[in-house]
Amino acid sequence: MTEQAPAPTDKPAPKGPPPRVFSGMQPSGTLHLGNYMGALKTWVDLVDESRRTGLDCIFCIVDQHAITVDYDVKELRAKVVDAAVCYLAAGIDPAQCTLFVQSHVPQHTELAWYFNTIMPMGELGRMTQFKEKSEQHRQSVSTGLFTYPLLMAADILLYRATIVPVGEDQVQHLEFSREVARKFNGRFTPKRARPTFPEPAPRLSATPRIMGLDGMHKMSKSRGNEIGLLEEDASIRKKLKGAFTDPQRMRRDDPGRPEICNIYTMHRAVSPPALVEEVQRSCTSASWGCGDCKEALGNNLSAHLTPIRLKAKELTAKPEQVHDTLADGARRCRAIAEETMREVRDRMGLVPAKG
Repeated sequence: MTEQAPAPTDKPAPKGPPPRVFSGMQPSGTLHLGNYMGALKTWVDLVDESRRTGLDCIFCIVDQHAITVDYDVKELRAKVVDAAVCYLAAGIDPAQCTLFVQSHVPQHTELAWYFNTIMPMGELGRMTQFKEKSEQHRQSVSTGLFTYPLLMAADILLYRATIVPVGEDQVQHLEFSREVARKFNGRFTPKRARPTFPEPAPRLSATPRIMGLDGMHKMSKSRGNEIGLLEEDASIRKKLKGAFTDPQRMRRDDPGRPEICNIYTMHRAVSPPALVEEVQRSCTSASWGCGDCKEALGNNLSAHLTPIRLKAKELTAKPEQVHDTLADGARRCRAIAEETMREVRDRMGLVPAKG
């Protein structure tokens, strides 16, 4: 008798763990439209994507980064909670992803210290953001401001994240994190062993960069050129009336240049595609004035932000729910982080604690 081949099975081939996403933002309190469109909306889109693809999304309020410059202690605590409220209200669903506070997972700073021992100072001195921030804070340039990229690398690599949503201004820091991973793996990976850290890849935001209402600087509370994520409609419409547009469009019948107009950029971020096309066509043909464009933007911002405002009010009235969400996230992240750190300590030759 000839031996029959085993019957085929319908069982899928075993798969590895799902790709992991990590990103974080400093707690600036109530977010503005630039924060939302530049980062938070991308996070929400990734959470939606995770429902279809199984992405493991981890998002962090990076309070330890916030203390590298002068700050108010009481305000920081309030800002962390306000930021969590904004994230949850905007669509960061804790049933579908993980949200936590950086300082609640001590392995972040432990890993950052180990990275301090392997990265040369010259690499840190070339970081653009250090140069910019040290100019802004000349009275107090802390060591933490200098080593900030090492903590950022630890944030990402601690969870072995492979996808990191970033804006263009953070690409240099992500490349630095990739270099840290290469440096650690090259020095501490035994022959034929799996590297400790994967090299994370950027996921650039598809949303155009939102400038402030002055049209000249990045949207910022300190410059007073922002639209708050939870700001009421009347206040937003008032701000839009004085917002910077195309400087060459002096009269209504002058054709506009949407590509340089910040109002048009905001339309691209929040308005339906059909309306964006209409705005572009009406601006270049001068059939709309700047006031028409601003009014349409106000309507779309109202439609987009009203549900977020309502959810934020609901969450603000239930602070324990917000704190419980952050605590649950921190518990999960401490478990993941400690698994990574056991391997890091072992490969670096550190003596494990008994028990």
